[in-house]
Amino acid sequence: MASSTKLEDLSPFIKVYTERLLGTPHVPPSPDVYSKDTIISPNVSARLFLPKLSHHAQKLPVLVYYHGGGFCLESAFSSQYHHYMNILSAKAGALVVSVEYRLAPEHHLPAAYHDSWHALKWVCSHVHDKTHFKKDQWIANHADFNRVFIGGDSAGGNITHNMAMHAGSESLPGNVKISGAILSYPHFWGSKPIGKEPADMKQHIAYKLSLFAYPSAPGGIDNPSFNPLADGAPSLSGLGCSKIIVNLAEKDDFTSRGLAYAEEVKKSGWEGKVEVVEVEGEGHCFHIIDPETEKAKNLIKRLASFISMATEIYEL
Repeated sequence: MASSTKLEDLSPFIKVYTERLLGTPHVPPSPDVYSKDTIISPNVSARLFLPKLSHHAQKLPVLVYYHGGGFCLESAFSSQYHHYMNILSAKAGALVVSVEYRLAPEHHLPAAYHDSWHALKWVCSHVHDKTHFKKDQWIANHADFNRVFIGGDSAGGNITHNMAMHAGSESLPGNVKISGAILSYPHFWGSKPIGKEPADMKQHIAYKLSLFAYPSAPGGIDNPSFNPLADGAPSLSGLGCSKIIVNLAEKDDFTSRGLAYAEEVKKSGWEGKVEVVEVEGEGHCFHIIDPETEKAKNLIKRLASFISMATEIYEL
């Protein structure tokens, strides 16, 4: 769905617009799983998803989710992510907070990182009896703060990594700990190719989107935000969560770096558990684009069990 935003009006000389050529239309909350929208701050909002409860006081794991879209597309309110969050919330039995962060080029990175951290802190602040803001009743009544997860796909997978690193160096409200992080097809790139990455890294859309979203990034494409494997990047032993699952797809260009990332986490001395899932014959974000295929359903079941902490085996 194409959409345009006027960035600057210097009439009668020039008008500057951004036109987004990809993305899915926004849709309202729906009753499939209970859902609603909330405003977190002037810059940040979210769509919440609450599965059907077994009793009125039931406590649920919480997933704070960051959508993909190259830091410049998509939305927590889009039909694609609304449908996916409905499915994942129901399968995992989790309260999902799908974050609407600011996009480039209207708001270059690190704006999205700031918004994402603010949203995570807002969720965790509900652990306190008294807060300076009006609490969301779904979170206040049903969130199990011993089971808080973060996750995202593509750019959202990148954000998830950066939030986990942030949580390793700065405590969340109430000293809430992140139980696990879901990195699906994480948007990582760099100046030097790894594995099956192309020889000319600068010509790839991942390179161009990264610096379009963060033109002032110190170190350029090897900024640790984009390339956590870069020389001088903070040690991955500082990840502030207990376990990680990295979901990859055979035909996705981010897979080689995703595999290298998972191996580096294991070698870093980090004390958590790392799971890696690589699905054969599939491409980038396949389980979100079409969650009804057999492989997509199996992957979603595995993610749901990661959140619910169930132990099951799925064929992928």
